[in-house]
Amino acid sequence: MSKLTNIINPVPSDIDVSQSVEPLTIPELAKLIGIKPNEYEVHGDFRGKIKLDAYENRKNQPNGKYVIVTGINPTPLGEGKTTTSVGLSQSIGAHLNKKVFTCLRCPSRGPTFGIKGGAAGGGYSQVIPMETFNLDLPDIDAVSIANNLLAAAIDTRMFHESTQKDGALFRRLCPVTKEGKKRFSKSMLKRLKKLGIDKTKPEELTEEEITKFVRLNIDPETISWRRVVDVNDRFLRGITVGEGKSERGRTRKTAFDIAVASETMAILALSTGLQDLRERMGKIVIGNDKKGLPVTSEDLGVAGAMTVLMKEALKPNLMQTLERTPVLVHAGPFANIAHGNSSIIADQIALKLVGEDGYVVTEAGFGADCGLEKFFNIKCRTSGLSPNCVVIVATVRALKVHGGLPLKECKNKNLDALAKGLPNLTQHIENIKKFGVPCVVAINQFHTDDEEEINLIIEEAKKAGAFDAVPSNHFAKGGLGAIALAEAVDRACQEESKFKLLYEDNISLKDKIITIAKEIYRADGVDFLNETEQQLEMFEKNGFGKLPICIAKTQYSFSHDAKLLGAPRGFRIPVSEVRASVGAGFIFPLLGKMMTMPGLPTRPAYYDVDVDENGKTVGLF
Repeated sequence: MSKLTNIINPVPSDIDVSQSVEPLTIPELAKLIGIKPNEYEVHGDFRGKIKLDAYENRKNQPNGKYVIVTGINPTPLGEGKTTTSVGLSQSIGAHLNKKVFTCLRCPSRGPTFGIKGGAAGGGYSQVIPMETFNLDLPDIDAVSIANNLLAAAIDTRMFHESTQKDGALFRRLCPVTKEGKKRFSKSMLKRLKKLGIDKTKPEELTEEEITKFVRLNIDPETISWRRVVDVNDRFLRGITVGEGKSERGRTRKTAFDIAVASETMAILALSTGLQDLRERMGKIVIGNDKKGLPVTSEDLGVAGAMTVLMKEALKPNLMQTLERTPVLVHAGPFANIAHGNSSIIADQIALKLVGEDGYVVTEAGFGADCGLEKFFNIKCRTSGLSPNCVVIVATVRALKVHGGLPLKECKNKNLDALAKGLPNLTQHIENIKKFGVPCVVAINQFHTDDEEEINLIIEEAKKAGAFDAVPSNHFAKGGLGAIALAEAVDRACQEESKFKLLYEDNISLKDKIITIAKEIYRADGVDFLNETEQQLEMFEKNGFGKLPICIAKTQYSFSHDAKLLGAPRGFRIPVSEVRASVGAGFIFPLLGKMMTMPGLPTRPAYYDVDVDENGKTVGLF
């Protein structure tokens, strides 16, 4: 770890700051943090992959302290969760001299080239090299290919079932091997077991069993699996496939999702090892057959190949901050339309590497009503890990937006607007208390902030039950500017965490959704539209009733309506669609008109991204 010595005021652009510091090479970084040479791989000078052995070799050691950074409902002004996560870690490591890891999500190229820009943090609190972080991590590509292989397998199977007789289809599915024998693949054996056929050799099957085996009889109207791509592309929100000459007459309507919102990405985030990944891949439900029974990726015989494509992606990426504290980058963002948290594997490895006296700082996407609720009810339910502290990021100007002040006026002192917006923060604090975890408010400072405004936030945050509330200037000063925040987090982690989940596994899916709506959003109730109530009942009948809930909703409001800022009351939430992400292990309700493929703005960020005459990337935020 090393403190920054070349801080400039005013702060240069993020990419200029990033390129002003020479990172440690991966072997140098690994040696500094105690990772053995056989526990990591080098992928370029400044990015590595951590092998899962790093956890297995330390699994009997105690965990470090587990800190989650979240935020108020975001505004167009930006609140700085990633910047805060990095600044806090830099302060813990380089200034408090404690072991620390930051666990962040792989950024999607969608927002990188869209409206948001880079996602490596900002100012003097960021992950470096930021070009590598934002553009060159390979995991999303593996997720996309695995996802799209399954999509291709679905249409291919329906095509061949419609053009071939049972016997011919069976011969092609079970070809003669080089040894002159027919054999079943691992997926085929699992399908036979699912069908109740107690045979292991192709020649043993009767004609009736062959028909039962080869005919998936997928109902095209029920297919929920979509293709994905890692860019914002509004024109892929609805497409027709099967327009090729030989496929004509077998067209169907479908759509693309953005890759990081896919079930494949959620499986990566929630898997605890390679065999768990393989099992989850096989559980993916792509739709129903014509009898209404679920059809899985295992039935299609593609789960094993998907696992192979994802095997390397299972290893977290090793990078570093400006102050050379280690970072594990893994899984994907978009907690509004996805699970939206970094991986269980990255957290597990980091908690062992820092040891009993160290800290792992991870981030939950978007507002606490999105990412943190899912972190607790989905991620912690799966991992069994208990957090020690939550840091909730707020800014003076964002709270004034929640108080109804126009964006252009938020730099001006306005205690009335701030007071009106503070219920957004206090409701998040009250929600966090329901989970039994101490909460520290980080007031991400800007030079326009007034001392009276900051003091009002501190006062109201403590009244709402926050353990502490402190201003932090990590954007302009790096770890040095976050010392007060790091010390508050350190104190909070000494308190007893009485972590508990919001709902039990065995209540109905409908009641789980209602519980989140009432307890977290403060809705008056839930309206189940478009036969979603019957769909939930079907999920329970098919054995999915104990799964937790992953709600897709706007990040800008506690409600489903982005215009309802602050802490709205007197509303109901409409559930317009529900999907079963059985491989990931959750049920996925969508509220209102929520879409899973973002669009580009009029002037996307890609206008500014280029290379200069020396080949250096410029304009990346």
